[in-house]
Amino acid sequence: MSDVPTPVALTQLSDEEQLFADSVYEFASREIRPLVREMDEHAKMAPALLPKLFDLGIMGIEIPEAYGGAGATLFHSVLAVEALSRVDPSVGVLVDVQNTLVVNAIARFGHEALRKRYLTALAGGTVGAFALSEAGSGSDAFALTTRAVEDGDGYVLTGRKLWITNANEADAFIVLATVNPDAGYKGITAFMIDRGTPGFSVGKKEDKLGIRASSTCELLLDDCRVPKANVLGEVGKGYKVAIETLNEGRVGIGAQMLGLAQGAFDHAVKYVKERAQFGKPIAEFQGVQFQIARMAADVEIARLLTYNAARLRDQGKPFLNEAAICKLVTSEVAERVASAAINLFGGNGFVKEYPVEKLYRDAKIGQIYEGTSHMQLATIAKACLA
Repeated sequence: MSDVPTPVALTQLSDEEQLFADSVYEFASREIRPLVREMDEHAKMAPALLPKLFDLGIMGIEIPEAYGGAGATLFHSVLAVEALSRVDPSVGVLVDVQNTLVVNAIARFGHEALRKRYLTALAGGTVGAFALSEAGSGSDAFALTTRAVEDGDGYVLTGRKLWITNANEADAFIVLATVNPDAGYKGITAFMIDRGTPGFSVGKKEDKLGIRASSTCELLLDDCRVPKANVLGEVGKGYKVAIETLNEGRVGIGAQMLGLAQGAFDHAVKYVKERAQFGKPIAEFQGVQFQIARMAADVEIARLLTYNAARLRDQGKPFLNEAAICKLVTSEVAERVASAAINLFGGNGFVKEYPVEKLYRDAKIGQIYEGTSHMQLATIAKACLA
């Protein structure tokens, strides 16, 4: 029996991973926590935070060192997003989109000139955004009306994108458009567009229920000319860019929802130890203890699913189904744990002076963006019945 390896828990981190996660959480506690309420009320990311995020090295986690990044893994991105989201899921999703969507898409599908130009910029101070959704293209992701018409050595893009995360802060955009509407999804093409390109502008910013500091805006393309060298991947293969990138993005949202749930749980545990009723802390009542236990179990489930999906991806193994399960369950856990935290806070949980009502508002988006819960269920069912 001595030759049998000791099982290692899926959630167990190496010393390096633990140090990384702890350092990001310490940063978030020190630099972000004092700004959370103000950013939420004003629905705006504090500008001073962005350079600090870059200085910490978490805006280019998977960018190869040759382009100025950390050369790390998706799992490191998950740890960073989780740690940030314990404090503010708005900052968590900014870092998530940068790493799991924008960086991953360019690193995988970009030719060398694009990688050198954009990955270097994204590691060094440029924020990125991923623009797929439109008014009539949500769950039906490829029902795009944004057109890209070939014109000499470039394409002219016309259309409107909605609900684009990071749009206010971004200077580099991945925009999906169709070069041939008759070809359906096979006409979709991905383009790199810089802020300031003639014909391209960032429009209305949405006034949202939650993650209010995270900018969500429309993009307007009015005869926006993009050189052919800015095609990301192959013409007509934009659907491949989107699908493969969003698989990783769902794991990133899982990390955001996990961090949110952990943050709500942390607040609840601290509060029930301090809040006294009937002459003793409410943590001593079994009814409260059982609620805390249920929340702890939910958080552990979310962590297991998120870490498993990220580990599989980093090992080059199939993870489509695991990513869908991760996003489905973690988004439900986040809402459930945040709601339970409000209940434990009682009347205080319902007012903005205390932190848990914000986390409850932030949790709702997890079941909507990067593929609704129903779309995740469809993916899971397809895998089960194959």
